[in-house]
Amino acid sequence: MINLNFNTMTKKELRTYVIKNPSDREAFRIFVDRFTVNTSSEIFAMPQSVTDLQEIENLIKQKLEQSS
Repeated sequence: MINLNFNTMTKKELRTYVIKNPSDREAFRIFVDRFTVNTSSEIFAMPQSVTDLQEIENLIKQKLEQSS
């Protein structure tokens, strides 16, 4: 097995790795840590319906497409 150094990966490389390896908890933790360092601590209300969940999913997909 190859040991990967997630700390030396670019954000794009790490994101790609996490998407391809969703069960790798260490990579996911580093991914979240790296991407949340410079974010605001804005709080959002919990989704109240299936429609709300679908809207959130669509917004996440749009954001990911923008960052590609």
